[in-house]
Amino acid sequence: MTNNLKIFDWGKKSYVMGIINLTPDSFSGDGILSEQDNVKNALHKAEQFLKDGADIIDIGAESSRPGYQPVSTFVETERLLPVLKAIIKANLGCTISVDTYKPQVAKQCLENGADWINDIWGLSKRNGLAEILANYGNPVILMHNRSNNKEVKANDRLGSSYSGANYTDFMEEIKLEMKEMISFAISSGINKENIIIDPGIGFGKSIDQNLMLINRLDEVKAFGFPVLIGPSRKSFIGQVLNLPVEERIEGTAGSVSVGIARGADIIRVHDVKYMVRIAKMCDALIRQNSKD
Repeated sequence: MTNNLKIFDWGKKSYVMGIINLTPDSFSGDGILSEQDNVKNALHKAEQFLKDGADIIDIGAESSRPGYQPVSTFVETERLLPVLKAIIKANLGCTISVDTYKPQVAKQCLENGADWINDIWGLSKRNGLAEILANYGNPVILMHNRSNNKEVKANDRLGSSYSGANYTDFMEEIKLEMKEMISFAISSGINKENIIIDPGIGFGKSIDQNLMLINRLDEVKAFGFPVLIGPSRKSFIGQVLNLPVEERIEGTAGSVSVGIARGADIIRVHDVKYMVRIAKMCDALIRQNSKD
């Protein structure tokens, strides 16, 4: 598959990214690693996502849930590569994104056919990932992230959440930091056309800040890059609705709908079938030239 983003018709359609967690400790309870025959189950999930209308598959092998335990490059690669190879061999015809911030993991995945790298730290680790992406010429998702794994609020029913970071002016600081993130990527040799931005809903942001971020997403969209949002099943939805993770589909749908209305191009979700329908309806309502 072509690596650049020109195959996506931004503004004409909302694209759906289905999440495959190859971890035993996913916050959403959908981690595959605890199951038998991980590769078979992951491939089946990818196939089902495509049948349900997903455009992109995002596979990750290190949890980013509040309080997560980092894994080594070796462990992450051992989890990722067999699944990546199986999905590519199946020739599903979708874009494959790998959720990692580790340069050697990214390098091995790109060498084995991954299309995108999804960096939840937006290259802020300064660990050589930017140079690898520039060299390979693959697209990257840059996510804003001020989360601190030592600052977590626990809730037995609703699940843990990151404490909100200290902001003087939340939206202005978010935008400034995202501009710096983009500038670093470009100065490192990453093609501007290969950049997708993600404001990092749920990462180091309070409930009110997450709600504000979705409602003012148009300010992020104004940067001129494709925008991805990932509100799916997250704790701010649970806090608003007072519902555990398995009952957040309606809250996710509401967040996705407003996000699309404010300019989101890609929605990263667990419940693909339902969110594809939500996205199609939003597109019919708000996007130009939406008729078949």
